[in-house]
Amino acid sequence: MAADPRLGVTTTMSNDPPSSQDLKLDEALLQELKSRNEFESQEETKRRHMVLERLEGILKRLVVLVGKQKGLPQGILNEAGGKVLTYGSFELGVYGPGSDIDTIMVAPKHVTREHFFQHMPDLLRKEFKSEDITELTPVPGISVPIIKVELCGVSVDLIFSNLHLSSVPKTQDLNDLNVLRGLDETDLRCVNGRRVTRRILDLVPQTKVFRMALRAIKLWAKKRALYGNIVGYPGGVAYAMMVARICQLYPKAAAPHIILKFFFLMRKWNWPSPVLLQHHEEGALQLREWDPAVWRGDKLHLMPVITPSYPRQNSTHTIGPSTRMVLLREMERGETIVRGVYDNGRPWKELFQKHTFFTDAYKHYISVITAGKTKEAYQQWSGLVESKLKWLVQGIEQSDAKSVELVQPFNKGFKRKHDCKTADDVEKTLEGNLDCQVPDTATPTTDQGDDIKAQAAAQTATDGMEVPATSGVSPADADGPQMIWTMTFYLGIGLKKGRQ
Repeated sequence: MAADPRLGVTTTMSNDPPSSQDLKLDEALLQELKSRNEFESQEETKRRHMVLERLEGILKRLVVLVGKQKGLPQGILNEAGGKVLTYGSFELGVYGPGSDIDTIMVAPKHVTREHFFQHMPDLLRKEFKSEDITELTPVPGISVPIIKVELCGVSVDLIFSNLHLSSVPKTQDLNDLNVLRGLDETDLRCVNGRRVTRRILDLVPQTKVFRMALRAIKLWAKKRALYGNIVGYPGGVAYAMMVARICQLYPKAAAPHIILKFFFLMRKWNWPSPVLLQHHEEGALQLREWDPAVWRGDKLHLMPVITPSYPRQNSTHTIGPSTRMVLLREMERGETIVRGVYDNGRPWKELFQKHTFFTDAYKHYISVITAGKTKEAYQQWSGLVESKLKWLVQGIEQSDAKSVELVQPFNKGFKRKHDCKTADDVEKTLEGNLDCQVPDTATPTTDQGDDIKAQAAAQTATDGMEVPATSGVSPADADGPQMIWTMTFYLGIGLKKGRQ
């Protein structure tokens, strides 16, 4: 009999079922997550599915529209189809109120990405009332081209790929390796989001337990500012794979036990040995994969967590020495708290206490301020700068600053708007002064608001990328009142013991 793939690449560590204490703690964890509004209502979920159904109808109209423009026979168009598939937190079943839906529109070969960006915005405006569209932002020129929309209160990230097929039926999925044939690098990045998500779900023994544990770990990571691969932390997919691996090792355990073992095993893991959910899946397409035996750069990865679908990739390649140290330190804290939950009745809320990055974690900080005279300029520039923060961290780590133990980047930037009256005001603002910040306006972070262009720029590989020609800011440019938009990123500097 073949081994159950849901048990991963090794034997299990325990097949014990949950104890009565596990079940009580599981109920207490559920109530804690509910009290933090981590679950959305059935009405909100119903609205999500309604929006997805309408989006699939729009995609099919796009397929027919382009087919008619190319003179395809009506018989072919009748069967051409088109499919909307989800991935990420929504597909994993760990979404909450206000979460985006990561969505890929899959079309037959006669529809291109250029058609998608040319026609989809107008088709959306025709399908939905103007008051139901609160955002519609196409961002075509990035590594994963996207249209960011908010429809009927549901935020959706739309990406696109065509397949080398004449039709995409309702039953079409992306698990078959043959669908990868003929795809370029952009298409591969788009379809692999769905492929990886589905494969993770296929590889966990108990989906319900996995989802509960992952919700808790994601909440912990966000509260402790340990979330986001742009600046060197695991992202949602990486955390999902790490939790999935623990579920494989303890296939009958309840969520509280999975959480405890997550902190213990990920802290004690023999890094850089990779976290793998399955044995290597062979592919005949000659695509580049993560392989430290072949690629020198892969050999340098510190905490590799490898995607299970071909071509396999490292989802945590941005983790550096400092963020690795921070992660292991926080995992030790998490393990101590959860052991206290088991042994001493400590409440779950202690695990989710907010970080202390700005209060007592560090005595010294570096702030990196980006600015633009237009919102467009600041979005592009701040996104580019955010993608380069890891090089600043690496430069400090590798410098001769012998008193520095680590450099912790905060995982979000802070957006501000300033009404500067004079050149002196501009100069003070660029130095971090907040006297000119527009009153009665919030200071959101980069995971809030509508800065999709800044996020997109940060998520795009920028090595060799030309710096965008935008309206920068310098005090010499100031001629009368002007509005300045800024994004500020923070690095905490941890000094070695005994150093000031």
